[in-house]
Amino acid sequence: MLLLLAIVLGLAWIAGFGFFHVTAVAIHVLIVLAVISLVLHFVRGKSGALT
Repeated sequence: MLLLLAIVLGLAWIAGFGFFHVTAVAIHVLIVLAVISLVLHFVRGKSGALT
């Protein structure tokens, strides 16, 4: 779940940076959220899954 969130946020960051000319603050917020989601995914591992 967190890996999917990291991928989606990363793609949104790339799209915002390249296509939509989003403000610099929003771009950096997206990349920070993507990195945090990715780190949490690897820290929790399989034991953090709800299923």
